[in-house]
Amino acid sequence: AGAASVAWRGASAAHEPALRGCLSAPQLIEYPTPQGDSAFALFYPPANASFRGPPGTLPPLVVKCHGGPTSAASRSLDLRTQFWTSRGVAVVDVDYGGSTGYGRAYRERLKGMWGIVDAQDCAAAAAHLAATGRVDANRIVITGGSAGGFTALRCLTHEDLAIRGRFRAGASHYGVSDLSALAHDTHKFESRYLDWLVGPISDAQAYLDRAPVHHAQRLGVPVAFFQGAEDRIVPPSQTEKMVSALRARGVPALYLLFAGEQHGFRQAQNIERALEAEAAFFGTEAFRQDA
Repeated sequence: AGAASVAWRGASAAHEPALRGCLSAPQLIEYPTPQGDSAFALFYPPANASFRGPPGTLPPLVVKCHGGPTSAASRSLDLRTQFWTSRGVAVVDVDYGGSTGYGRAYRERLKGMWGIVDAQDCAAAAAHLAATGRVDANRIVITGGSAGGFTALRCLTHEDLAIRGRFRAGASHYGVSDLSALAHDTHKFESRYLDWLVGPISDAQAYLDRAPVHHAQRLGVPVAFFQGAEDRIVPPSQTEKMVSALRARGVPALYLLFAGEQHGFRQAQNIERALEAEAAFFGTEAFRQDA
């Protein structure tokens, strides 16, 4: 994505019309949630002036979970999103309950409910887009980084089959899988964050119930994992437990460990490699018409 940004800034005026023909503009959508209220997301339909999908087909969908988790999806140009949409894949960047920008009441939906409300709202966004005929219900995947990786893994290990069964595959970029470890090991600035998001660490059951690492046996779809070797917030051991659980049951799992990367990739070549590997993984495991 970093290399792509340089290429975009350096494009000549002669090339800009062709590049702009491959840009998808975000559409703010509002959709119903299982709680009986509404949630919001940015929907990016596929966009490529040079290609059309096969007649009678709908595009696959990438459900994107933002980090934070009380952050928000951004409307600014993100070439990682355009990477998908220019290749015929729709993207929905979900502002699940708890996201900033929609008022205090919306923000407080996530209080004590991280791993519940966010997972429900991500699955509901996918269901809404499928029900309204904008994406192929049988080719939906979920991805996220850091806290967004937790939400993606939480969806894929959810006790409710209606949630985890919504997705054909998933990807976690340095995603949290062990909440107790995060509470004990995170940096000082966020040392009490989980008290608000989950509850006091003394409520051990909540931390066990929502931690993907303790429910890896529910993982029944292929998952790709991208991890920084020097990550101190989500150490490689968390990710490797998830990978081992998948491989022990014969479920396809991709694991790429990046030397020199910490929590959040910084090197352009690694960002590019992870994105291309994720696309290849989904293309093999979830996006084929005959899958």
